[in-house]
Amino acid sequence: MRSHRGWSVLFGGAVLGAVVGVCVLVAALWSPASPSEPAPARAATSPSNNAPAAFVGEAVCASCHAREAAAWRGSDHQRAMQPATSTTVLGDFDNATFTHGGVTSQLFRRNGKPMVRTDGPDGALHDYEVTHTFGVTPLQQYLVPFPRGRLQALEIAWDSRPKDQGGQRWFHLYPDEKIDHADPLHWTGVAENWNYMCADCHSTNVRKGWSAQTASYATTFTEMSVACEACHGPGSQHVAWANAPSDRRGTAHGLVNALDERANVVWTRDARNKPVRSQPRATEREVDTCARCHARRGLIHEDVAHGQPIGDDYAVALLDDDLYYPDGQIKDEVYEYGSFVQSRMFAHGVTCSDCHDPHSQKLRAPGDQVCLTCHATETYVSAKHHFHAEGSAGARCVSCHMPASTYMVVDPRRDHSLRVPRPDQTVALGVPNACNGCHADRSPAWAAQQVATWYGHAPSGFQQFGEALAAGTRGSPEALRLLAAVIGDAKQPAIARASAIARLERWRTPETLALVTAALRDPSPLVRRAAVQALETADPRMRAAVVAPLLDDPVRAVRIEAASVLADVTPERLPSTWRASQARAVAELVAVQELNGDRPEAHLTLAALHVKQQAFERAEAELQHALAIDPGFVPAAVNLADLYRTLGRDADAEPTLRKALARAPQQPALLHALGLVLVRQNRTKEAIASLGAAARLGTDNPRNGYVYAVALHSAGRRAEATRELNGVLRLHPYDRDVLAALIAFHREAKQSREALGFAERLAALDPQDAAMTALVRELRAQVTP
Repeated sequence: MRSHRGWSVLFGGAVLGAVVGVCVLVAALWSPASPSEPAPARAATSPSNNAPAAFVGEAVCASCHAREAAAWRGSDHQRAMQPATSTTVLGDFDNATFTHGGVTSQLFRRNGKPMVRTDGPDGALHDYEVTHTFGVTPLQQYLVPFPRGRLQALEIAWDSRPKDQGGQRWFHLYPDEKIDHADPLHWTGVAENWNYMCADCHSTNVRKGWSAQTASYATTFTEMSVACEACHGPGSQHVAWANAPSDRRGTAHGLVNALDERANVVWTRDARNKPVRSQPRATEREVDTCARCHARRGLIHEDVAHGQPIGDDYAVALLDDDLYYPDGQIKDEVYEYGSFVQSRMFAHGVTCSDCHDPHSQKLRAPGDQVCLTCHATETYVSAKHHFHAEGSAGARCVSCHMPASTYMVVDPRRDHSLRVPRPDQTVALGVPNACNGCHADRSPAWAAQQVATWYGHAPSGFQQFGEALAAGTRGSPEALRLLAAVIGDAKQPAIARASAIARLERWRTPETLALVTAALRDPSPLVRRAAVQALETADPRMRAAVVAPLLDDPVRAVRIEAASVLADVTPERLPSTWRASQARAVAELVAVQELNGDRPEAHLTLAALHVKQQAFERAEAELQHALAIDPGFVPAAVNLADLYRTLGRDADAEPTLRKALARAPQQPALLHALGLVLVRQNRTKEAIASLGAAARLGTDNPRNGYVYAVALHSAGRRAEATRELNGVLRLHPYDRDVLAALIAFHREAKQSREALGFAERLAALDPQDAAMTALVRELRAQVTP
């Protein structure tokens, strides 16, 4: 299990949007629970005969599928979560001690049971029993039961690697941070809660069982491990088929999720000696099945429909800047799906089980042999291809095409985008590259020249969107052209096209509107969802006309996004044919938040919905509920303060923010929001101090520096204001607000030449802005002798 700093919501964005930006997706990552009883069999629909199916258990499956069961036993899936016993616990509980952040914890046994003495939710040392193990290699975590059905994951983990690899030791998952009991990342807090964060990927048929009335869990599962039916779905109909007389058996085998995309498929070579699938892959069932856990995603529906698109049950993260580099390489802990669907291999029909045995989780062949199953040995096992000594690390396929990043301190994971090394993009975009991953003592320019010398040119590879996404993030003059090219190119990976749409926020032109509107009809649910979200601030009448059909989209994640985007459009303003659809989609949106009501993000999203519907009292209650769950949840405090501004209650906003700042005094969003409150109260000196602190601490957000500069200018400190804006512009050279303010400041100071330079830069960002074009002409006339 792994937690992340930062906050996110399950659809709906920030409540008021003017104060703080909030991510749109949360990663429900790994999971363990402490149910004492198995979950009741849950009905599902079998595509073979539309009859209900129920979970039967791994032992029933193994009675016929002995070979698959034997491969599965001992695998990471089988040992994903286990009762803590003398055989399953790998860590040293023989009175071991571990010190981190000023806390010395003791790992010991009492009456044969593993125990830990460590800091609890009050900061004091307490003894806790470890009841479950979580994972096996390269590390093992441990779960501790708490009242109200909670299981919490210790952040002190056991390095299970061999000693000669640095293992067989205790370590902390956040080695460089001091995390006390007030921090949301403390092991007793919401970020390390098994019921929400971990359970649905470490067990089978998990039901979280959250009760808002009692603020407790009654989490259940049918099997503690990730067993057969976690992927294939409930098996009772398959058992019935197997037990039926042979002359009464149908052809569909009664499986809810047959995972048969590789059936009767072979890989051959075309005229260019390139791998080719004997028949196109017609569905994405297998990849979507793996993505349920091997993706950065948020749970939106607990009654998982096995075999349906991933977007029916989860909202998958796009190539967001905090998760991926602009060329799509992994940055944060994103798992495999978001990378793999960028790849040429996915586009050409490869599935997960082409390389991995789905039962043992091992590669189908050792080392490079798994690649050479399809790729020609004579072409690729050659210095003419890899330009390294035979048998060296640099000659391995994965060294260049699947470089690894280490997460959870000791867990290296390979990038599954299967890209060619692009050191030239390191030079241009600042992204990593496999060459310098090994040759760290050489420059990216050296690596780029070396590759160009080998091949006679800089190889471009399959992924062609890095420049566009980087430009979109920067807001540079060429961004719109580059983003439009990616969005309009159906050959580009759908996740990249969706990510390009998500970066169109700065541009509100007829061309971008046409791009986004066309994307509403895209075959990919990821693209449709991004297109819906991109229309969040469009004219309500236009939104009602073009987004309403998405309220009936076949994929739940798209419907929910449409419900959020149309939440401020009253039913009377919708075409009559879509009013019932809106009510159903809004109900689904609310149901998602109720399912995740144990998290503050869900209440933030409900507050956003209520604000759009002008139900301000309900919005206030939801934000207060979010803070009750996690007093350190900054977006709730910031948005609650801004809601009070809307309601004319600034007297309530200040104590809300100061209370949050007492927990997080260095949080720029809180300091910025407090500065705005103080400005409205005419407490100028205090306001400038708070806004200045936000600007210094939050340089990643140009808005902080811009607002601080405006405050300085309003206080008559014009030279300081200009210096601040110039500093912000060095980090964010295309920020429109900063450029506009510099133009205004210099014009006020009658510095037309300086104003002209900034006006020309701003005009280049939007050549269709007639007013800016006219201003440039005016300023040129003033500076021309």
